[in-house]
Amino acid sequence: MAKGKKYDFRVKQENVCWIAEIIRKASSKKTVVSKRQSGFASESEAREWGQLELKVFLQNLYERNQHRSKQHAQESVAK
Repeated sequence: MAKGKKYDFRVKQENVCWIAEIIRKASSKKTVVSKRQSGFASESEAREWGQLELKVFLQNLYERNQHRSKQHAQESVAK
């Protein structure tokens, strides 16, 4: 099985403004938008926001998962 990116970002144009979205791959055919920001004047601004926000999003996800795994470990020891 090929392993691809689960989280990524995409940039698209809607009328005169640009939109950046943080997307999650839910299955091989379906993607889900996790975060969205619109109103960018140029594609480069939207792409810059997407790259920066993806890093922040993944860092928060990592920290939350670490916290949850510690809680799970403590609960399993308590039982």
